[in-house]
Amino acid sequence: MNERYEPILEARSLRKVYVQRRPLTRTKYLVEAFRDVNLSVYSGKTLAIVGESGAGKSSLARCLALLEAPTQGEVRFAGRDVLAAARNNTLAIHRQIQLIFQDPTASLNPRFAAWEIVAEPLRVQRIGTNAQRREHALEWMRRVGLPPEWQVKRPLEFSGGQRQRLAIARALTLQPKLLILDEPLSSLDLANQEMILDLLRDLQAAHQLTYIHIAHDLRLVSQFADEVAVMQNGRIVEQRPAAELFARPEHEHTRELLGAMLSLELAL
Repeated sequence: MNERYEPILEARSLRKVYVQRRPLTRTKYLVEAFRDVNLSVYSGKTLAIVGESGAGKSSLARCLALLEAPTQGEVRFAGRDVLAAARNNTLAIHRQIQLIFQDPTASLNPRFAAWEIVAEPLRVQRIGTNAQRREHALEWMRRVGLPPEWQVKRPLEFSGGQRQRLAIARALTLQPKLLILDEPLSSLDLANQEMILDLLRDLQAAHQLTYIHIAHDLRLVSQFADEVAVMQNGRIVEQRPAAELFARPEHEHTRELLGAMLSLELAL
C-alpha cells in the first residue's frame, strides 16, 4: 500500500483513568476520562476530534502526545509502539509529535524572550549551538508571521493571536510530523481564528504536516477537517470523512451537535 494512505498514528483500545482524592476524607476514587478509543490519522491529513466540554478530548490529546500515559491501550506512530519507545526515550518521540495548547499565555514562559521560547525545544533536545538555535527560532518566527525585531519581546507584550503564532513556531521548530492542536482557536476572536486557520493550512501544505485538531466548534471544523471523530462521555461514537459526516450524520449525538451549530448560525 502507498505509504501516504497508511495511518501515521493509530490508537487502539485506549483508556485513561485518573485517581482523585476526596477533599475532606482524602479517600481515593477513580475518574474515567475516556475508554475504548480507536482512531487512525493519515499522513498529511487533518483529523478533528469534536465533542462537548467534559467529553474527554483534552485528556485524549495529552495521551496521544505522550504527555500522559494511557491506563490501557496502544499508540502506534509510523508503525512503532511509541508507548514502549517512550519509556526509554521520550525526547525522540517528542521530536515527531508536538502538542499546541488551548491557552498560549499559560503555556509560554513569561520570563523568556520570544526567540528563547521558540528555541526552547532545541535546547531541551540539545540540538545546535545557542547561536544556531537563535537563528533557527528567528526563521520560524518569520514563517508564522512574527517579525524578527520582536524577538526580545516577552509573551505578555503580544496579542492573543500573536501568542498563538509564537506557540505554533515553538511546536514546529523541531520539524515534527504530527501536530496535536488542543482547541487553539477557542480563546481568539473570529478575525484571529480565520487568520490562524489560514496559517495552519499554509504550514500544512508547505511542510506536509499531519494534524489532530481538538475542537467543539463544528463551524470551524467544517472548514479544515478531512475526517471527524465525535466524542461523547469519553467514547468516540462516530468517525467518518468530514463531507460524509456533515451530509449524513449517523449517530444521534452528531445530529444534536450539527443541529446546535445550525441554530447558532440562524441566530447570527
